[in-house]
Amino acid sequence: MVIGNLTTIIQGIYEKGGRKFAFMNLPRLWCLPGMRILTTPGNGECLEEASSLSSLHNQALGRALRKLEKKLKGFKYSLFDTNYIFGHMTENPSIYGLSEVKVACCGAGVFRGVFSCGGKRTVKEFELCGDPSQHLFWDSYHATEAAYDVISNRMWSGDDAGPRFVGPYTVEQLFTEP
Repeated sequence: MVIGNLTTIIQGIYEKGGRKFAFMNLPRLWCLPGMRILTTPGNGECLEEASSLSSLHNQALGRALRKLEKKLKGFKYSLFDTNYIFGHMTENPSIYGLSEVKVACCGAGVFRGVFSCGGKRTVKEFELCGDPSQHLFWDSYHATEAAYDVISNRMWSGDDAGPRFVGPYTVEQLFTEP
């Protein structure tokens, strides 16, 4: 249903003259601090049960975009593999200047995975880390500014020196190529 709705919207924008699109697939939802707290207490493993839906979505999104590319003349897209880069950042944190990839910077409970980082939350108590730039996650479900900096740079220009997270075009290519 989500992919069908997205395809309909893309075709509507295409009919109005849109030709270049940028997308991000879903990240490793099952490894977010808010999901890790749902595993065996203290375990900290990723909640694998949550992986199937996001994986299916990502596969369907890729297929839909390839079909649209064949169907719509002049349609170009950039698909950023958020799922893969989050995995790569988790497995290789030092490459990205990170030291903490499991525990959120702001939150409560195990892995600071309880969504409680201030505001009008049910749980008012929370802890805050000393250096958010060392963390992959800001809170139980959102990345830090440092992580989004890496992601936005890779979306824009790709990364010739390492794994390819974006394709078939980078966002920069969508802006610079006819």
